[in-house]
Amino acid sequence: GRTSGPGRREIGHGALAERSLVPVLPPEDAFPYSIRVVSEIMASNGSTSMASVCGGCLALMDAGVPIIAPVAGISCGLMTQNGADGAIEKWVTITDIIGEEDHFGDMDFKLAGTTKGITGFQLDLKINGLPFEIAKTAIFQARDARVEILKVMLAALPAPRADLSKFAPRIQTIQIDPEKIGLLIGPGGKTIRRITETTGAQIDIAEDDSGKVFIYSNNADAMNRAIAEIDGLCGGGAGGGGGAPIEPGKLYHGRVTGVKDFGCFVECTPGKEGLCHISELADFRVRRTEDVVKMGEMIWVKCVGIDERSGKVRLSRKAAMKEMEAQKQQQAPAAPAPAPAAAADAPKQS
Repeated sequence: GRTSGPGRREIGHGALAERSLVPVLPPEDAFPYSIRVVSEIMASNGSTSMASVCGGCLALMDAGVPIIAPVAGISCGLMTQNGADGAIEKWVTITDIIGEEDHFGDMDFKLAGTTKGITGFQLDLKINGLPFEIAKTAIFQARDARVEILKVMLAALPAPRADLSKFAPRIQTIQIDPEKIGLLIGPGGKTIRRITETTGAQIDIAEDDSGKVFIYSNNADAMNRAIAEIDGLCGGGAGGGGGAPIEPGKLYHGRVTGVKDFGCFVECTPGKEGLCHISELADFRVRRTEDVVKMGEMIWVKCVGIDERSGKVRLSRKAAMKEMEAQKQQQAPAAPAPAPAAAADAPKQS
């Protein structure tokens, strides 16, 4: 068959469908996404633009777009009979006109909207003007039909899905203290690059110094990890940086951020790290730090103390391994008690 680009008719129908759906879209601050809806008409025996409104609304709901209200559309037609003076003597409005009714009729009145009102319309006439009574009848007739269509649509999908489509990228905006922007960026962008590399999410900071942080990711897991990192970093406490405070006696699963001859530095919480001395790496003599840990490796450590004057955090991998082993033994199921010895046979009575 003939193939070509979209013509005036397709562009006009697309504009009408878009205009009918835009009023129910959520505000940008609540849903900061660009939205693209594609409606492909394979065959029709009615209004393709109004079908695109109905299908487009269901597509938005299925994708998880929190629209304000569902929208449906219908097209009304008109048949008239004129008198000798050219005035309309008889008329009848038609709901959901087909191709022949559109061709031989005098009106194509497309109306889209919710149960509460109209969001978009287009009126094509072949007569000179439309009397108020006919327009009023068509509008109320279209409303009744629209309500019935919405019942069918909502039976298939009662409300927008709670979660976005798994194929949609994640975008979220969080607010931090504007004074912590430098802390989030880090020296030379070190901190924000680390969060981006470890979580897989992209992070942008608003240029107006308002403290708004925009997080983009391809999946919910990366988004949640990035938010957790930023929330932890913009808190406060011991150990430098601004994450949750490192507490003596607690175990931490941290990343090795520096390997030195005398031990390694471990980031226990976002932006907060301590030193694990080479003597605290293992319960045997360690000659080289690299023999036990590698840069970027995740290891378990225990905070064994914090210097009161300098605030330096002392960590121990050896103590953490010992405590975790003790916890495993406590959680291991107890061995079954041995069965009681069988009672000896009673002596026979003589």
